[in-house]
Amino acid sequence: MQQDDWDLYDGDEYAETLHRRTEELYSINDLLPDAAGMIESPVMALRGLVVYPQMVSPLFIGREKTLWAVEEAREQNQTLIALVQHNLDAEHPTPGDFFHIGVEVAVGKLINMPDGASSALVQARRRVEIVEFTQLEPYIRARVRPLFEDVRMDRRSQATMRSVLDLFHRCVQLNRSIPEEAYLFALNIDEPGWLADMIATAISPDIEVRIKLLAMLNPQERLNYVGELLAQELDVLELESEISTRTRSEVDRTQREFYLREQMKVIQTELGEGDPHIADVAELKERAKTIALSEQARERVFKEISRLDHVPPISPEVGIIRSYLDWILDLPWDQSTEDNLDVINAAKVLDENHYGLPKAKDRILEYIAVKSLRPKKSRQPILCFVGPPGTGKTSLGRSIATALGREFVRISLGGVRDEAEIRGHRRTYIGALPGRILQTMKRAKVTNPLFMLDEIDKLGSSYRGDPASAMLEVLDPEQNHAFSDHYLELDYDLSNVMFITTANTDMTIPDPLLDRMEVIEFPGYIEEDKLEIATQFLIPRQLEDSSLEVAEIEFTEAALREIIRYYTYEAGVRNLEREIGRVCRKLARKKAEGAEFSKTVDEADILAFLGPRQIFYHQAEREDEVGVATAVAWTANGGEIMPVEVVLIEGKSGLKLTGQLGEVMQESAQAAMSYLQSRADDLDIDPERFQELDIHLHIPAGAIPKDGPSAGITIATALISAFTEIPVRCDLGMTGEITLRGRVLPIGGVREKILAAHRSGLKMVILPAENEKDLIDVPQKARDDLDIHLVKHMDDVLELALRPEKKPEPHEKSNPEPEEETP
Repeated sequence: MQQDDWDLYDGDEYAETLHRRTEELYSINDLLPDAAGMIESPVMALRGLVVYPQMVSPLFIGREKTLWAVEEAREQNQTLIALVQHNLDAEHPTPGDFFHIGVEVAVGKLINMPDGASSALVQARRRVEIVEFTQLEPYIRARVRPLFEDVRMDRRSQATMRSVLDLFHRCVQLNRSIPEEAYLFALNIDEPGWLADMIATAISPDIEVRIKLLAMLNPQERLNYVGELLAQELDVLELESEISTRTRSEVDRTQREFYLREQMKVIQTELGEGDPHIADVAELKERAKTIALSEQARERVFKEISRLDHVPPISPEVGIIRSYLDWILDLPWDQSTEDNLDVINAAKVLDENHYGLPKAKDRILEYIAVKSLRPKKSRQPILCFVGPPGTGKTSLGRSIATALGREFVRISLGGVRDEAEIRGHRRTYIGALPGRILQTMKRAKVTNPLFMLDEIDKLGSSYRGDPASAMLEVLDPEQNHAFSDHYLELDYDLSNVMFITTANTDMTIPDPLLDRMEVIEFPGYIEEDKLEIATQFLIPRQLEDSSLEVAEIEFTEAALREIIRYYTYEAGVRNLEREIGRVCRKLARKKAEGAEFSKTVDEADILAFLGPRQIFYHQAEREDEVGVATAVAWTANGGEIMPVEVVLIEGKSGLKLTGQLGEVMQESAQAAMSYLQSRADDLDIDPERFQELDIHLHIPAGAIPKDGPSAGITIATALISAFTEIPVRCDLGMTGEITLRGRVLPIGGVREKILAAHRSGLKMVILPAENEKDLIDVPQKARDDLDIHLVKHMDDVLELALRPEKKPEPHEKSNPEPEEETP
């Protein structure tokens, strides 16, 4: 019997039918056991249903085998064995699909249903246990052993029955699906097992619980378990009742408030007294309805609007709540721009605005290409442009936004030391505001801008927190879809934003933050790059700013090289543009004064307009010398050549290093010295000389700090030259790290170093063999003009660098002073 089955007892209409059908059931006799105490009968398979002894329940019979078993039993006027299936999906159950405990049932008259199935009323008689199955076709028959219960009552049984009846009564009162007649029926039951079965039928627990009750043969145990089920059911029903009462009360209160507010509006309208506070609240509600807020944000907004509606207009809370709501509603939630995914157009835009930078441009074009193939699946890249000042990092970000058709927004993180600058302040503080991330998103007005975070390497930390750690959530694709600002305390989706950060160096960026970004190096521009940039971009812009026509002024290549080499010293082009601007303004002044001036700017004009040269470069040595070797070095402003000088002085075997050398370079000098001492015999050097001489190693331009391992082979060459008194080629530059065994290890900055050697007039360059791959980035002209040698060992370096045939005679100076150069 299911919960709905108690409808059989409801109403006078069913009384006669119920009486007639139940009388028919009682006329069917129980099967008599054989000599072994067994009975045999057809099996009726039950699926998702359990019938307990003494209970009457309607059944719907649809399977053919079950129908044949019922008809066979009715013809013999005998009972059936009802067995519960383990597997509810089995359409044709086998003996292994049945639970081992069943019930003997009497089946009434079959009634055909409109859907082709049959319905019958059944009454369960007693529990049985399967012994064996005697037939499987055309229907199943089984031998079973009837199970008898102890129906004797004791004081414990009576007490349990009373407790269970009390719980059942309370459940009936709270559960509308159980009729009151069910409790009256339970009051007339005087057996604990029967009462347990009847209540289990009424509350209809899960099928697993019903099967467990069927298997409990001890009436007292079964009744105790039913009491536990009733207690659980009662807890749920009481909670449902509480929720229902609260909901009904809230609905009534809301309806009353709505009625009163409508009355207030009518009265104010009649009096012509519109309330500004009410108008503000109404306006906020309308704005909130028209914006596609997230579910969390919508709930918070309407909660705050409700608070605002109840706060007196003169309360200070009004301004705080109103400001908070304005921030939420002013943020972009669903507004976005459509990306321009034309790869060819993007390449054209990037080339029009920037010269060079192939790696950065290729990465952007790859992103556009991927997004054009799968617009909704591609993730936003988080790029970090790392390079010296003035190399076009910020302006390239603006060009990328133009190429994609996105809004461009930018904030500078330089000097930010407070975490609240990123995440905002909590609303408990007076004057609290969201962080700069959400402030900038509000300014962008779309959810998918190109967001540039400038100077990310200059983030600081203090007692106010670590802004770099706060940036982890912003720049992590796995987290930024739910960015939480301390002010809003709402999840805001930043996953559609394309973040680009810039830095001058990645050394000061914390590793966890750097790991979330794809680093793209912006190398300093070489002289040839600066010539192109000046011709294509800087000169036209400065002529326009100076109110001059592009067609009337022409800079010669020699003039531009003069400015680049002798008036600027930088990796970028900012100072170059300033110097060109100075020249253009002087020409504009001459034009405004009506004075004559040359329309072609050459080297002489540069000297006249900009004055004496400001920058001087090391030039290649003019003669081969003992103890002097030329290193090529990388700097943030490009490459330079750097002479390494060694002199030997009578002393006590000391190594003196000058020229403001860093720790790594000092260690390279120590390694070179150890290598020299280990190879003294091979180089025909008397080991006693190391004990009798002081060695002074100096690198000029002592005011400039120098560091790095790449001067190792140069230092070793200069030391060996000084001890062997064999001159070093003056037209040779070299770079490479040295080991104690004389191996030459790879270094960085090959492009800048080779271009510095080319610019300084060197003829030959020695590189580590493992740096051969880096030559692809070197301009072809420099490769053609220079004789580049790739070496693996110090022996190869000495063979190329030293000139034994020029070894001076004993009376000659081993370290002649170079002639003074006049720039």
